[in-house]
This record gives sequence, structure tokens and C-alpha cells, in this order.
Amino acid sequence: VQLQASGGGLGQPGGSLKLSCTYSGFTLDYGAIGWFRQAPGKEREWVSCIGRGFNYTYYADSVNGRFTMSRDNAKNTVYLQMSSLKPEDTAVYSCAAAARITVETLRCDLNPAYDYWGQGTLVTVSS
Repeated sequence: VQLQASGGGLGQPGGSLKLSCTYSGFTLDYGAIGWFRQAPGKEREWVSCIGRGFNYTYYADSVNGRFTMSRDNAKNTVYLQMSSLKPEDTAVYSCAAAARITVETLRCDLNPAYDYWGQGTLVTVSS
């Protein structure tokens, strides 16, 4: 299983950026994919996830209503549309896959164990 995040860059406060996570050797039919971020000097933080099967999406309170996660099965890609950006969204964003059939990958807000991680992409929000 391999994952690769891309799409980071410089965003303006109040602006938008769209991240992509392209994966291989994995299917969302049997697992979940999550987005995480780590700001300088801070611990890694869970941002959002999309669960297997019904593809329900879940978000951290800090991004709920501003970020939207979606998938494109044909491209083996999930996206994180980030809107109303804030300086505190500045971080390295990574995607990870939880490759197992469990309740936690169906309801991925239940914090499944993520087995595979991709390299991150840096998002900087600044005017």
C-alpha cells in the first residue's frame, strides 16, 4: 500500500486549497483513509476521514464546516477541500490508510489504527 499527498502550498487567510491523496494497493471498500496534520512544534492532529462502505466522512471540530473530504474511485484518490483557511491551519498534511474491515474503519471517527502513511504536503496560510 502506498499513499502520496499533494496539493499543498501557500494559501491566503479566508482562501481555499485542495489537497489530493493518491493511493495504490488499497481499496476504500475494505478500509478507511484519514487526513492528519502536524504544525511546527505541535503533535500530529487528526483532521478528517472517510470510512469504508457507505463512505461517511468525519471531521475534527477545528475544521468542521470549512473542510470537505471526497473520493474519486476511478483515480484512487481522495481529496481534502480546505476553505475559509486560517493561519492556524498551517501544517504538514498527511494521509493514511487503515486497511482492515472493522467497526472503526466503517465509523472512522472511532479512531481506527492506521497502517500505512504517505509523505506529507506543506500548507502555509499567510497573507
